[in-house]
Amino acid sequence: MLDRIIKGGSVVDGTGSAPFTADVGIADGKIVAVGKLSDAARETIDADGLMVSPGWVDIHTHYDGQVTWDPALEQSAQHGVTTAIFGNCGVGFAPVMPDKRDWLVGLMEGVEDIPGSALSEGIAWSWETFPEYLSALSKNAYSIDVGAHMAHGPLRAYVMGERGARNEAATPDDIARMAKLVSEAQAAGAFGLSTSRTIVHKAVDGQPVPGTFAAWDELEALATAVAKSGHGLLEWAPAGVAGEDAIEASKEISRMYDIATKTGCPVTFLLFQIDNAPDLWREQLAACERARAAGGRLTAQVSPRTAGLISSLRSAYNPFAHTPTWKTLSALPFAERIRRLRADAQLRRTLALEGVDNLVGIPRPVGSWGHTFVLSGDLDYEQAPAYSIAAIAEREGRDPRETALDQMLQRDGETFLQTHAINYGYGDLSPSYEMLRNPNTVASGSDGGAHVGMISDAGMPTFLLTHWLRDRKRGPKLPLEYLVKKQTGDTAALYGMNDRGRIQAGRRADINLIDLDKVRLHEPRLVNDLPAGAARILQDADGYAATLVNGVVTRRDGRVTGERPGRLLRSKAN
Repeated sequence: MLDRIIKGGSVVDGTGSAPFTADVGIADGKIVAVGKLSDAARETIDADGLMVSPGWVDIHTHYDGQVTWDPALEQSAQHGVTTAIFGNCGVGFAPVMPDKRDWLVGLMEGVEDIPGSALSEGIAWSWETFPEYLSALSKNAYSIDVGAHMAHGPLRAYVMGERGARNEAATPDDIARMAKLVSEAQAAGAFGLSTSRTIVHKAVDGQPVPGTFAAWDELEALATAVAKSGHGLLEWAPAGVAGEDAIEASKEISRMYDIATKTGCPVTFLLFQIDNAPDLWREQLAACERARAAGGRLTAQVSPRTAGLISSLRSAYNPFAHTPTWKTLSALPFAERIRRLRADAQLRRTLALEGVDNLVGIPRPVGSWGHTFVLSGDLDYEQAPAYSIAAIAEREGRDPRETALDQMLQRDGETFLQTHAINYGYGDLSPSYEMLRNPNTVASGSDGGAHVGMISDAGMPTFLLTHWLRDRKRGPKLPLEYLVKKQTGDTAALYGMNDRGRIQAGRRADINLIDLDKVRLHEPRLVNDLPAGAARILQDADGYAATLVNGVVTRRDGRVTGERPGRLLRSKAN
């Protein structure tokens, strides 16, 4: 007898093949048959009218701390993710000396905008080495499967102490010891090593992530250690990725090419279209193709939409949060602050013109008002430039900060604005479209668990379906079977997870049942549900009829079942 049969759904199997109607039989956590089934089963799930796909495999998350206190792994689990890989961008929590734990918290807080108070209260430290970290995670049960990279930042600080933390040059002995620890991490099940080269990634003390300026002999030695293990890869946040340095971004692709082709270690990197070098992404994709031809594996992780910084008047990051006028109102309840501002035009103007001239209110500009839009209603992430805050302000003859404040005061101060920081240099999402179509890319960049105060992109997997399959108005769409493959079969294969990512006999029964007519994203909302009452932005979704992990139903019609079939994954040579 089978455990479950999913009956009569439209199967999109993760291979890129066209949808087909079939039953899916499940036993002992695996798919055992796909076709017309008459077997007996303990449960039959009627999937008529639903898409049956593999669960999403999200390879770019930052649940390194959250995984120790939140077995549900929200928000990713709500958006159909059944496997999540963290330890990206050179930051993580192992290895660590006991007296460096707070420092690692500050590193993660600064780079990934995860409140240090939540990390400090939520993490129950019980490890020093990376294998011990994996051992601690392996004792827990989760709603999804999880896996981890070793991160270059903690590794460098662990081996080199303050010299490593301050990005001083590594000695040959330092490099040899780091390589040895990478080998030990790989043997324990790490999915590779992650490194960050962008100066945008800084700890709360303003210092760049350790490894940002590492010499090539250091990176080559660490990549070689990964390659010798026979599994895993080097995940790379390159210099210039956020548009901070176009010249370095151009150089960086050559360096990644050299590492991939010389060491044999697969390299995957974040790829965005940036305003100050709007066509550089084409050069970077061409390098991926050349690397494949030369026997190396260089794969770009691309975002299906802009990496959008979002803000409301409730957010800690907004243009007016640190102004004198806002501070004079801070003793009032939030609703009363909003009431007074809406009632007093002069007060609004004073507050607006005190504001910082970018959406999230931080000193470094991260986007212009010409790339900033209201995010409400039908959640159009590809609005034309004529609808931007700058364009509206120009038509009104006002300062953009006044227009932004007026928009943020709508809906009792709960309206979010979004700045398109990357992938919008052409005034639409055509760069994302071309990147997604490229065979040397995977859909990624959700940053699940990170940037909780000004980014809400854990719903990227859902956005792939809503926007690129159904809702796009300003250009061509993409086929369903291609979109599913891009975030299931392709992402699983990139990381050597050949037991999942497809609806095929013998594969893991990690499955989504989705009503494509009903699937949609809700407006973002701010909640205080992290440890220590810290805030984060969440974005809910409709349309997921059920999600199964290891053959067990973890969600039905958006409701959590309470089942925890997920476990720590340990990478190994195939």
